[in-house]
Amino acid sequence: MKILIGLSGGVDSAIAAYLLKKQGHEVTGIMMSIWDKSIKTTEIKNYDTCFGPEDRDIEAVHKIVDFIKIPLHIIDCREEYKKCVIENFRKEYKEGRTPNPCILCNTHIKFGLLPAAARKAGIIFEKFATGHYANITFDKHHNMYQLHSGTDPNKDQSYFLYRFTQKTLSKVFFPIGKYTKNQVRSIAKKIRIPVADKPESQDFYCGNYNDILRFPVNQGNIIDKEGKILGKHNGIWNYTIGKRKGLGLLGGTNNPLYVIKISYKQNSVVVGLKEDLYSSSLKAEKISWCSIPNPKGPIEATVKIRQQHKPAKAIITPKGTFSVEIKFSEPQISITAGQSAVFYKGSIVLGGGIIKNNDLNY
Repeated sequence: MKILIGLSGGVDSAIAAYLLKKQGHEVTGIMMSIWDKSIKTTEIKNYDTCFGPEDRDIEAVHKIVDFIKIPLHIIDCREEYKKCVIENFRKEYKEGRTPNPCILCNTHIKFGLLPAAARKAGIIFEKFATGHYANITFDKHHNMYQLHSGTDPNKDQSYFLYRFTQKTLSKVFFPIGKYTKNQVRSIAKKIRIPVADKPESQDFYCGNYNDILRFPVNQGNIIDKEGKILGKHNGIWNYTIGKRKGLGLLGGTNNPLYVIKISYKQNSVVVGLKEDLYSSSLKAEKISWCSIPNPKGPIEATVKIRQQHKPAKAIITPKGTFSVEIKFSEPQISITAGQSAVFYKGSIVLGGGIIKNNDLNY
């Protein structure tokens, strides 16, 4: 089979490509270039990120394809990435939400624009593969492809892929989805692939988010639940739900305070106690049901409100075609607008949506 595989310069995609070649497939590597050189990074905290200078990653990818002996194409996706991911990133932070740029990137760039650009460039392939820790099966009962979590619970990346359409699921697969990270590292060291010990990407951006945001100071109030002014902020984009350190309060308090709400309209940051961070419900919009038909009524599932969140039992009630209300069996901490709520039934990713708000009323 002719397979196009997305390469990042990391060990996961490298071993995915190696396994495909070993299985006898005709493998072609592709890498997307997304770094905007106009961004002035004040401090590079970590080179091993999704978005940052690409010289090291390009060098690593060349070593990988030379080792595996497969061709490589590098596709310029910078303008599309800027319009789709970076502009959304700035808009969300400006309005007091905390986005997950990796979800947009996977949906529209990595699994959308990249393979489409490859076909436009004349590259012939039947399937598109990556080094994600996730799996895909076909459900004959519903006549639908289903996205599943990866076998390694510590590395599962299905959370980032819930917006896939049936068309996308039918054309992609994940060679290391049934492997653990330790197994992948073990294979890499055994075959002595050049990136065997390369650190994995942990963050979205290599520096300070303000390098990307570049907003002018917009001072407002930091208040408590009763509206009492406790301090000043220089922009709501510097805060996210659950933040505790560096709040800029005027005076000391007897108990630690956390950000519990961010108001774009009032240009205010609301702080409270840790117990105020817990919420029993949320509303989500822009819903995508990737593995099942759109449910007609309430369903039971587990829900992750962020990538590292433990799935929590909940009732999901559709509110129209693209919105749901989620009520949890137990209150959840730091439900954050702009993040994604992703729905699971066992290992199956049912779908998900963007968190609009929670049930906090202050």
